Amino acid sequence: MRRRVVITGIGVLAPGGVGTKNFWSLISEGRTATRTLSRFDATPYRSRVAAEVDFLPYEHGLRAQEIRRMDRAAQFAVVVTREAANDSGLELSEIDPHRIGVTIGSAVGATTSLEDEYRVVSDDGSAHLVDRAYATPHLYDYLVPSSFATEVAWSLGAEGPSTVVSTGCTSGIDAVGHAVELIREGSADVMITGATEAPIAPITVACFDAIKATTVHNDDPEHASRPYDSTRNGFVLGEGAAGFVLEEYETAKRRGATIYAEIVGYATRSNAYHMTGLRADGAEMAAAITSALDEAHLNPTDLDYINAHGSGTKQNDRHETAAFKRSLGDHAHHLPVSSIKSMVGHSLGAIGSIEIAASALAIKENVVPPTANLHHQDPELDLDYVPLTARDWKTDRVLTVGSGFGGFQSAMVLATPERSAA
Repeated sequence: MRRRVVITGIGVLAPGGVGTKNFWSLISEGRTATRTLSRFDATPYRSRVAAEVDFLPYEHGLRAQEIRRMDRAAQFAVVVTREAANDSGLELSEIDPHRIGVTIGSAVGATTSLEDEYRVVSDDGSAHLVDRAYATPHLYDYLVPSSFATEVAWSLGAEGPSTVVSTGCTSGIDAVGHAVELIREGSADVMITGATEAPIAPITVACFDAIKATTVHNDDPEHASRPYDSTRNGFVLGEGAAGFVLEEYETAKRRGATIYAEIVGYATRSNAYHMTGLRADGAEMAAAITSALDEAHLNPTDLDYINAHGSGTKQNDRHETAAFKRSLGDHAHHLPVSSIKSMVGHSLGAIGSIEIAASALAIKENVVPPTANLHHQDPELDLDYVPLTARDWKTDRVLTVGSGFGGFQSAMVLATPERSAA
């Protein structure tokens, strides 16, 4: 019999919502956390809007040496996984450490620290031959994203399987999906998982400027992220992290744990088509959705809500709308669909985990978060995108999806344990 995997702990650092409670308040109230980029002078750039996290590491219990050693994204990862571990009520020190694993997702790793350190060793780019004497001794940790999993494992005493998953903007779903499989197959009993990203640096902004993927609503930063709206013109770059404790259902039930949701289905596909382009028919995302539903032994009509990718690019919004219709048939027209990126921006590899947190909390609260800033729905898009205001709704089974550069398409189905099968 396949082991059932549930979420018993959640931690979130999101723009405008530091901590899980504050995050849920933000998205359920339809408030936005996008603003003019402040982490560096963005005047020369095409897009000057971002969703930044107001984060002071000392306030979250990080020691001076940890702060000096870790990239901002690694700090995020440690903070959210500690929050998730505390939230779960598990005494990790009483569990065989070899049965506790770590899986962390990230698309761009320690981009911020790598750029900062290059500026130091090259004297702001003026020196062709860099001077390594000026480099931090922790520079190698910034080069290898695996350091994120290492830091989390050290922090929580996990000595089981430890992995970083990097699949672009689906990393946050794929890392959790991998963690689920490790518990199901018996390689671990508890998984500390999630995803982190701190990409708001000149090199990242320049990359997205080059392909015109980010918004140019610089004059109205609070309303710049507009998924499904006819005035949308790109996504808002964000940062943040979400962490989870996953464990086997029967064990969690016996110890009286709070169970947010069961992860009942997961699948991922690649379109093998284009680095940034998407086919209009949404076939690959539809295939991932169908496979995730099959794994969950659910029919399309069993779903109650879709937490969409909803990046705010015209290409993506059309692609996933087509995917929902292709995989769910007529039921797609009867499901509420919403995008929290309208409020917290697009934090690349982290957003999939942040959206899993939103989905689990939607199940717990029976509330569908809204799509903020959706005033003029694109007439080409004809689903129920829950504009502006949250909706009280029975959300026993939720589909969350992700779409990433490189052609990655991932889908995950969460459910209350009592409603995990049709």
